[in-house]
Amino acid sequence: MEVRDRYAPSPTGLQHIGGLRTALFNYLFAKSQNGKFILRLEDTDRTRFDPVYVENLYASFDWLGFHWDEGPDVGGPAAPYVQSERFETYKNYAHDLLEKGAAYYCFCTPQRLDALRAERAAAHSSAAGYDRLCRDIPAHEAAARAAREPHTIRLKIPLGAATVFDDLLLGRVEWQNDDVNPDPVLLKSDGFPTYHLANVVDDHLMGITHVLRAQEWLASTPLHVILYRAFGWDAPLFCHLPMVMGQDGKKLSKRHGATSVDEFRKKGFLPEALVNYVALLGASYEEGKEMYSLPELCARFSLEKLNKAPAVFDYKKLEWYNAQYIRMKPDGELAALALPYAVQSGLFGAEGRAPSPEQRAVFSAAMPLVKERAVFLSDIPDKLGYLFAEPPVPAACEFIPKKSNTEEALRLLKIGRELAAVAAELDDAAAECAAKKAAEKEGVKLGDLLTPLRVALTGSRVSPPLFGSIRLLGRELCLARIDRALEKLPG
Repeated sequence: MEVRDRYAPSPTGLQHIGGLRTALFNYLFAKSQNGKFILRLEDTDRTRFDPVYVENLYASFDWLGFHWDEGPDVGGPAAPYVQSERFETYKNYAHDLLEKGAAYYCFCTPQRLDALRAERAAAHSSAAGYDRLCRDIPAHEAAARAAREPHTIRLKIPLGAATVFDDLLLGRVEWQNDDVNPDPVLLKSDGFPTYHLANVVDDHLMGITHVLRAQEWLASTPLHVILYRAFGWDAPLFCHLPMVMGQDGKKLSKRHGATSVDEFRKKGFLPEALVNYVALLGASYEEGKEMYSLPELCARFSLEKLNKAPAVFDYKKLEWYNAQYIRMKPDGELAALALPYAVQSGLFGAEGRAPSPEQRAVFSAAMPLVKERAVFLSDIPDKLGYLFAEPPVPAACEFIPKKSNTEEALRLLKIGRELAAVAAELDDAAAECAAKKAAEKEGVKLGDLLTPLRVALTGSRVSPPLFGSIRLLGRELCLARIDRALEKLPG
């Protein structure tokens, strides 16, 4: 049997971490089994549907770097893969259930249903859902009324029985039918299917063998199993994935921080880092190993390695992953990835301004200075501003090494000027050797010697490596900045 699983989002919002984890686990499982991963758009909620969210879905997965084998944009043997293009199919299957006696026409108006809810609320009744008023209308009478009256089609839940199914993660699940959503609507009065009908019909017709979805859908599964049995179909195998929680033990949401793929992308996360980290939310692979490429995850993924307990989303751990992947990038590739953030930040003279060829060359050459210290791609331009614009001369106190004074800072900066003139033509090792000799000669610590020089050149006591910065700035610019600082320092 070929494994076929699917990601079936509703395009009513941006792609978020929960959806990404569901899609990723389905992709990894399908690939681990040499099966097919399918995308289906469940767009029956037309009040919240927006084509912007469809574009966001495609853009998100293009960026993340994994794709489906069948779907709306690539086609496949089970097309169409968009539910709004399959309405006639759902209507036909709903009527099939009517003929089997597994469903019935309901003529209750929205006003009656609202009144029923209000009446129960006023009486503090624990009863919920539909009261099955139309369930026992004789079939011939209901059919005659349906020809002239607005109606829905409801599923006839078998009462007094239990629905049992085996979950690949949770084991045996048993649900009393009387506790299932009471006779839910399958086909609305406007002919639109509800989620439950469309979901079951599509999974059957698309040959879905495994349904991997979040545990929040567990309560819907007995209803789906009842539907499969009403049609006379075999249900797919279910695997309800552990929830993704915040550090406070509550379901991950905006109050915890970024949740949409867009937010992570804009902040400067790499797709490899996000995929690697999300793949570990509720799953384990190898003891002691944390870094995985997508092919490695495909080879190692197994349902047996899933955890039943909720997964905790740790933003700091994700940042650690991102920093690791930034360090692993070749300098040229890292520069290309960081360039849009530099342009947006105005690094090259104005917000949105592209770099000149000379600026781009400097930017690329600066990658070794920042890659060991950057957590996000957006950090990179923030750390390199001094290379593209002369920073203001800081207050005199910034030049002063610890336990020193302004006079000593001035003396050390003059020594630093001589050092910079030489270091601009040296590699890091030779420049550091020259600096150490100068510090020994003057009887000062190396850090104390370099502090005034660093502040004069970069405008800050904390900057990327100093000698690499000196080479990129060049001898003339370094000396001009030092002279400007010397002029403004008292004494």
